[in-house]
Amino acid sequence: MKRLLLAAVLAALAPWASAQIVIGQTTGLSGPEADAAKDNAAGAQLYFERVNASGGVNGQKIELVTLDDKADPKLSAANAKTLISENNAIALFMTRGTAQTVAVEGLLAENKVPLVAPASGAMVLRNPVNPWIFNARAPFQHETEKAVQHLASVGATRIAVAHVDDAFGTDATIGALRGFDKAHLRAAFVLKWKGDKPDMAPIVAGVNKLDIQALVLIGPSAAVADATRQLRAKGLKTTVATTSNNASPAFIKMLGDAGHGVIVTQVFPYERSAAASIVKEASDLASARGIADVTPAMLQGFAGAKVLVEGLKRAGPKPTRQKLRDALEGMNRVDIGGLEAKYSPQDHSGIDYAELSIIGSDGRFHR
Repeated sequence: MKRLLLAAVLAALAPWASAQIVIGQTTGLSGPEADAAKDNAAGAQLYFERVNASGGVNGQKIELVTLDDKADPKLSAANAKTLISENNAIALFMTRGTAQTVAVEGLLAENKVPLVAPASGAMVLRNPVNPWIFNARAPFQHETEKAVQHLASVGATRIAVAHVDDAFGTDATIGALRGFDKAHLRAAFVLKWKGDKPDMAPIVAGVNKLDIQALVLIGPSAAVADATRQLRAKGLKTTVATTSNNASPAFIKMLGDAGHGVIVTQVFPYERSAAASIVKEASDLASARGIADVTPAMLQGFAGAKVLVEGLKRAGPKPTRQKLRDALEGMNRVDIGGLEAKYSPQDHSGIDYAELSIIGSDGRFHR
């Protein structure tokens, strides 16, 4: 039922008859990260619809045009070209995936178009600062560093890391190794697997042989879930920790009975707590549309949309790509609902929030 309701929200991505501000998004609506990508778009649309219902931005309605890139970087680049040249998008929004975002990066300066809130925590999108990219989530390195430090703080000394052999996995592993340094520990092992042919058996064998207490798994949801299920099938009680790209109900479903106790880093406040006003705002809008639960990925889309709209407001009644870029860069310490978005010419990190969650026996994230 929930997916049908989300589909209804995504159906609202069809053009507004009076839309005057076009936002372009290329993301994997099909493919390995489809559920999270759809939730990203649905969360963003919740906020855009609220803004449009209130008269738009400076009297102008927003249209979010979303194209499916199937998580294929080549298609991401092709879609971005279409959105920029044919749809005349004032900005690109929330590309999903590191490789997919890097694939569109070259088009930004060439067309002087900003990219707001890419769904990636890669440092390559942050350092050096790209004047056209405005991040709105914590780096992967902060997540993995926090995870290792937590595991050490609860007494684990034999901690290992396994990651997908790509830019994302390599980047996030740097943070994990920094966590070991701060905890005055060394990784029991660091192994990697091929993204196109994930074989998790050697990792499971290493955990078993070395009696590993905790394993940080960095990679896409299917491979991480497979490794976790294999560990449990062997009777191993190793604590598994993974990153926020897997913070979705679909990942929990993949894990099945092996999910209980898995630690997942999160880059936004608890989606079922009203302590942060952004969560209450998103939950109220979702409830009004008949959506019972706001997922972490929906909250990410919602937060990214708030950052973008704030930039549009500051860009004035006749926004251009350049005016929007300049307005975003001037957003210093802006409250978007209990979260602070902060940009400057020297730093386009935006939001730096990271904490841990754990999958409970009820198949939900808890903090």
